[in-house]
This record gives sequence, structure tokens and C-alpha cells, in this order.
Amino acid sequence: MAKKNHVVLPGSKRAKDPDANPIGNADPDQIIEVTITLAGPKLPDADDVGQKMTPKEFEQLYGAKKEDADQVAKSLKAFKLKVESVSLATRSMRISGTIGDMSKAFQTKLSMMRSSKQNDYRGRSGTLSVPAELKGIVTGVFGLDERRMTRERAKAQPQAHAAAALPPLAPIDIEQRYNFPPGDAHGQTIAIAEFGGGYFASDVSAYCARFNRPIPSVTAVSVDAPAYTFQQIMALPSSQRSDELDASVEVMMDVEIVAGLCPGAKISVLFSTFDQRGWVDLLNAVITLNPVSLSVSWGMSEDAADWSTNAINAINDRLNALRLLGVTTCVSSGDDGAGDLVSDRKAHVDFPASSPFVLAVGGTMLKKSGATVKEVTWNDPPGQRYIGNNPTGGGSSGGGKSVVFRRPSWQKVSITSLNSGSIDGRVIPDVAALAGSPFYDLIFTGQSSPNGGTSASAPVWASLIARVNAALPPAKQQQFLTPLLYAKAANGKPVGQVSSVDITTGNNKSSPDPGRGYSAKAGFDAVTGWGVPDGVKLLNALS
Repeated sequence: MAKKNHVVLPGSKRAKDPDANPIGNADPDQIIEVTITLAGPKLPDADDVGQKMTPKEFEQLYGAKKEDADQVAKSLKAFKLKVESVSLATRSMRISGTIGDMSKAFQTKLSMMRSSKQNDYRGRSGTLSVPAELKGIVTGVFGLDERRMTRERAKAQPQAHAAAALPPLAPIDIEQRYNFPPGDAHGQTIAIAEFGGGYFASDVSAYCARFNRPIPSVTAVSVDAPAYTFQQIMALPSSQRSDELDASVEVMMDVEIVAGLCPGAKISVLFSTFDQRGWVDLLNAVITLNPVSLSVSWGMSEDAADWSTNAINAINDRLNALRLLGVTTCVSSGDDGAGDLVSDRKAHVDFPASSPFVLAVGGTMLKKSGATVKEVTWNDPPGQRYIGNNPTGGGSSGGGKSVVFRRPSWQKVSITSLNSGSIDGRVIPDVAALAGSPFYDLIFTGQSSPNGGTSASAPVWASLIARVNAALPPAKQQQFLTPLLYAKAANGKPVGQVSSVDITTGNNKSSPDPGRGYSAKAGFDAVTGWGVPDGVKLLNALS
């Protein structure tokens, strides 16, 4: 309960971490940083697809008020907290101070937690409170709790590669399979979101040399986490080194796929922490960067108790801001089928893939029968990557109906939820690309390292959007793609239908939970969306 001079911050409640136990109080003298989000004018909702603006216009219409930021600074100064930076455009402030002073300012107890899913971390449970004069001004306080809010994407299993009847895909194979328009995305900026790991420039050079592609301009950007080099990771203590190398597998897959398909683009790889603050700060940085597309290969179940309501809202608001700027955020729909690794016998979908302000990307795989190669829904038994904490080597395209976000009016599709009594939720994925066998031909630490998952499908789509955007007339460029896929093309059919190759075989059942899934079918479905892209047809439809 808040003290008399404080009020409870709506949406700040965090459940106890079921996988962690307290091992002592956090050091009250340790200096930390938090991100405070501020109120601002109400953003357009998902049904409003007519607006597109410049960063300056967005700040003028929807930025926070300077007097609100000044009031926050004044109030928190009384608790010895210091303002490090203010961004009215992203409605955010960075504040520093000791854990003891933070605990007094926000009326919480911070403990050190020992978890089975991450290294020891600083955590909390319950609600936060803010000084009474900040009621309605502060909408979130992020960074007090370092609980993991992303899921590691597993490496593809070597035995799966050995059994593949087809070789892994090189950049030219991706271009040909998905009929990319000519070009190299010259003049485009592509952002890639990463939560841990490092960027290994030598691997990108070797990858481009192998496939005779120019080496693109790649910038590694430290947001809340270091942008490690390989040498820096190898100098870390052994336990941390292992974690960062595992995360780097994801980083290098994302970067190499984009580099091979868009060597003319500027590629920004942004590194942040995997907690709620890390999400908010990374998206703030992307808003400032204003790329044509953002690739996100991370997430976790939208209804996981670990999320606080105001974190979901803060992340979704920033995805909304990006779509208003014409940025298409391509998010992997998850690698664990209809269950999304939640053990309650219900179907679940991943966030932020379930946001109506992103392009959710599912997964396919290739099957060879004689001389025929068919693309089908990705589902390697048991349709999820882990049972408990044990890796299975399987995986399946995430997809289904949201229980958090309602279906926007432009998403004119009809899918029956596997969950009885569910809301008419946003349906994901919107589209798909290769995720399973035969995987993508990649290099990691100088060695061939084929890999996949919907983590790979997202950068394929981010790359295609950049290639298409570069070829569009100026008046048609920088458009948020997702609602356009559901709009009518010149022939009266949905753009997604005329610009995709329909996937009609397979399902995303995951076992043991929920033991059932959605099925691919003719037309749109909750496994592969509209299907896999035909890039030239997409370009023509958008032109």
C-alpha cells in the first residue's frame, strides 16, 4: 500500500517469479539507472491506418510535455535521484540513483534472486508507487527488476541437418524462392533487435565472401547491453562467456541473413538487456533511428504472468509510434507451436508478435519427394523446443489468436480460437518464410553453422521490405505493411493473397501442451498467415 504522499502506479504489479528465490537484499548503495515513461496525447488505435508522419511531426503531435518532465525531475530530486536524459519524442526519461533511494521513491523492496533460467538478478514483486504529484504523469518505471523477458532461441540440431534431403539456403536461394525484386536495398536502413550476445565482423566478412556478396555497412549499437566483439566475449568469466556465445548465435544469424540479401543497406544492430526496461529502451532507440524495417527474433507469451501491464502498454505504444513513422517491425511468431511453452493445456501466442502494430512472421520447411520440393508448415516433433528444461530439437510455427489484443478492423479474417470463451483477438502470423529444414547456410565463429527457426523468418521479411521499398516510387515508400496486406489489390483480392504463395499443408500442434494446434488451409490461416512471399508481386501490388 502506498504511503500518504505516494499513489499506486497503475499496471505496475509484478507477480512473484516462480522460477526464482530471494537470496538477500539488493545492495542499497549500488547506483542503478531506470527508465521512466511519461504520459502524452493518446496515440491512434490499431483501426486508424491513415496516418503516416515524420519524426518531427510525431514529436509535435504525440510527444510528452516539457513541464511534465520538469515536474518528474523536481519530485525525484527530493529522493536524491538524478535525471540523466530526457526524450520528449519517445516520452521517456533516464534516472539514476542508489537502490536505497530508488526503493524510497517508488515504494518497493528490491531483492537478489537466484533463478533456474538466468544468472542471479535483482527483482521485485507487487506494485510500485510514485509521489502523489506525479499521478497521471508517470506511466511506468522500468529497470528496478532485471527479470528475463525474452526467450532464448535454440540452435538448430545438427542431426536435423544431417537428415535434410536438401542443402541449406544461400542468399541466392532465398532470393529465387521468394522472387525478390532486383537490387541491393541501397539507401535503406534496417534495424535488428538483440538481447545479449555480440557482433562478429569477421563472420559477416567470411559469409559475404562465401556467397560473393559485398560487405554491407554494419553498426553495432549499445543501448542497455554491451555490443560485444568475439574477443571481448572470450575474455569474460566462463559462465557468462557461454551465455553470451549462445546469444551470439541468434545475432549472427539475423545479421548474416540481412547482409546477404541487402548488402547496399545500412544495418544497425541494437543490443539491449532482456528485461522490461531493455525492451522499452531499445524501441526508443529505433524510433530515433527511423529505419524502413526492424527485425525482432525475440519474445515470450503475451499472457505470461512475468509481464507487468504497463510494460506491455509501453512496448506496444512504441511499436505504435514506429508504425506511424512507416516502420514495419517484423517479429518472429515463436518456435513452439500453439502452446508457446506455457503448460496449462491452452493455446498461447507470443508478444510482441501479437501486437497489431507489427508484421508477425511464422515458419515453413521444405519437403522433397522425388524431384518435387514442397513448402509446408514448419513442425518438427514434438512441435516445441523444450519439454521442461530439456531441449527436444523440435519446433513449430507459432500462431493463433491473441487474448490481449483485439482483432483490428482491417484484419478481415475469420479464425476460430482453440480457447473457448476467448476474445475476438488479433490473429498471427500475418506471413511466413523458411524456418525449418533445410535451414539457412550460415557461418558462426568461422565455421559452417546452418540454423533456422522463425528467428530466421523475421530478418528475411525485414530484408524483403527494404528491397521492395527501394524500388517503390517515393510517394509509396516507408509504409507500415501489415494492414496493406489485408486491403484489396487491383483485382479485388487481398494484397496478401495476391503477393504470397499459399501454404496449405501442416499444423502447429505442440505436445504435450496443448496437444493440438491450428491447421494450414487454403487462404489465410493461423499457422503461416497469407503464406510465403512473392517479392515482385508484392512490389507490384504496393506500387
